Amino acid sequence: MTNVAHGRARRRLVNTVKDALRGLRTELTLLNRRIGGRLELRDGDLDLMELIARQGPLGPSALAREAGLHPATMTGVLDRLEKGGWLTRERAPEDRRSVVLQMRRERIAEVFALYSGMNQALDDLCADYTEEELTVIADFLTRAARAGRTETTNLDHT
Repeated sequence: MTNVAHGRARRRLVNTVKDALRGLRTELTLLNRRIGGRLELRDGDLDLMELIARQGPLGPSALAREAGLHPATMTGVLDRLEKGGWLTRERAPEDRRSVVLQMRRERIAEVFALYSGMNQALDDLCADYTEEELTVIADFLTRAARAGRTETTNLDHT
């Protein structure tokens, strides 16, 4: 294969990967929307809850920054999620004047139950790959997520 042909083949493969990632994003968005609807949550609520679960406990201002939302908008969303029993606002142990957000464990089980089919499907899919292949896939997805985060930050600063 010539260098030109190799370059074209590689570009096609890279485009296939990008198309697959866009397809995955779309399918996960639709899944999240359906699950959010079953839980009577609004679009974006699951994303905010995921940020709190992964990075928490977080203060409301830090969450607003992470999510790219205006603090006043965040206050309304947090009021609604707290009223729905999804999260709590607690005094920060290091500074009693500040508040931190934490997910309510008993409600998280409801979310996990609705994602159980997808989790099983991913387990089944991963069973088809070797440990070495899974290492490459995990590395790629981690680096792709990092690139997305970097571009989000870059957009915030332009």
